[in-house]
Amino acid sequence: MRKALIVAPSWIGDTILAQPLFARLHARHPGLALDAFAPAWAAPVLSRMREIRRVIPNPFAHGEFNLAGRWRAGRELAREGYDAAIVLPNSWKSALLPCFAGIPQRIGFRGEARRGLLNRIHRLDEAALPQLAQRYALLAEDVGTAMPAPLAAPHLEVNPDSVRATLATLGLDSTKTPIAFCPGAEYGPAKRWPARHFAELARRLAQTDFPVWIVGSAKDAPIGAEIEQLSGGAARNLCGRTDLGQAIDLLSCARLVVSNDSGLMHVAAALDRPLVALYGSSSTAYTPPLSRRARLVSLGLECSPCFKRECPLGHFKCLNDLTPERVLGEIKEIQP
Repeated sequence: MRKALIVAPSWIGDTILAQPLFARLHARHPGLALDAFAPAWAAPVLSRMREIRRVIPNPFAHGEFNLAGRWRAGRELAREGYDAAIVLPNSWKSALLPCFAGIPQRIGFRGEARRGLLNRIHRLDEAALPQLAQRYALLAEDVGTAMPAPLAAPHLEVNPDSVRATLATLGLDSTKTPIAFCPGAEYGPAKRWPARHFAELARRLAQTDFPVWIVGSAKDAPIGAEIEQLSGGAARNLCGRTDLGQAIDLLSCARLVVSNDSGLMHVAAALDRPLVALYGSSSTAYTPPLSRRARLVSLGLECSPCFKRECPLGHFKCLNDLTPERVLGEIKEIQP
């Protein structure tokens, strides 16, 4: 294999968890040119991975079918002469593009009626491979063989000039090392630690000499503003003031990151930042941050993980009962 295409996931965290697969492909195929077909919002992450040569924007919205558009996109990709395509999403439509492009090897897991669209199909043993990153990495291997362990850790490259420019644009003091909060979670409320808890934690941390930055997308701006207000200004809301590339720059500066289970949690892990990761409705076994510097915090209630966007029981105890005192204790254990 000399040239391959990754059909990437739609989620930022899943994209980072695919990086061990990219590393394994390069280890097995020295000199490989590896491109990624990915949503535009994932490009700042993929472009910071040394394994990826080029990011090809995926123009299709999440859930969009558009058969004619996929046919045209596939025919354009046919000119690239890829030897193989690795399809990470399990949907039927995600496997159409490599087929339309005439890519000889089309690799992925069994999914929604994909036989014929894929021609190198892996069977998934969920018990043997509980982590999503392990499942992705298996796709680098021959069908029927085991995945070698351990996984390579994700790693995002950081450009110091870009970091300095981001800090200057936001008017942030580059001489102080911040603690970063990532209070968002695109999936839904059942993955979000309450704003009042983040605010209380910020007030406790205000006794240190480290500023607290709240980092997130425009969608996270309201909760960031709430945390800033409830904390009495102990935390500074930067949500919505950066694009993803600038958010990566900010997190690369952090002395410590406290985050919900989200894409930015995985970004912090790939930047090798000390990390306290807060889990509610999701599973620490399925999508843990791949970092030895991460502490995973979950109450382990009988009703969790439920993998729901909203609490099906209406009480959100898995996060409401996770106290700022508990998280502060984890910070004291990990803080360098």
